[in-house]
Amino acid sequence: MVQHTQPHLLFPVQMHATWCREKTSQLNLYLQDWLLDPSSLTARLKQHCQEFRVQVLGQRIENCSFEESNEDILAGEQVLVREVLLLCDNKPQVFARSLLPLRSLTGNEEQLAKLGDQSLGQVLFNHPDLKRKGIEVASFDQYSTVAKLANYYDLSISEPLWGRRSVFVVDKKPLMVAEIFLPNSFAYQDIKSVNE
Repeated sequence: MVQHTQPHLLFPVQMHATWCREKTSQLNLYLQDWLLDPSSLTARLKQHCQEFRVQVLGQRIENCSFEESNEDILAGEQVLVREVLLLCDNKPQVFARSLLPLRSLTGNEEQLAKLGDQSLGQVLFNHPDLKRKGIEVASFDQYSTVAKLANYYDLSISEPLWGRRSVFVVDKKPLMVAEIFLPNSFAYQDIKSVNE
């Protein structure tokens, strides 16, 4: 069921954070718009570049940690963890970590374990029965594991990085997707243009 490729040196990157729903009020409206946008991030990124691609960092089965568990995905249950970079014109824009419970990878959804370098978001948002639960946000400082990943790609961090996560439900099967905007991503561009 799971494709085995050589994982990235830093996989699993993970994303230890305090996620919450009401943390965006202090943020610039442009960044809020990216964080709280309920539509497909893949589709939005594609509008900003000539070439979009997904780079798989790694994929493996783990037990869901208490920190990442929620009412839909329980602590200790087996999940397929998938971590990828979303790149626009060969520049890393977003780090994404998905938790796909093995019980959700049945029937048509079994294909989600075999995406390779396809975008999970693109597949999900083409599904007629897709439901997205509330968006939670979190920030990541220069000591976070995500910052280490950014440094690996020579992306320097001067401000906290922001990310979001949601539970998606397809045919009553839950999965969770978290996305963190890396330094210099489009989500921060308006902030720079205002400050310059």
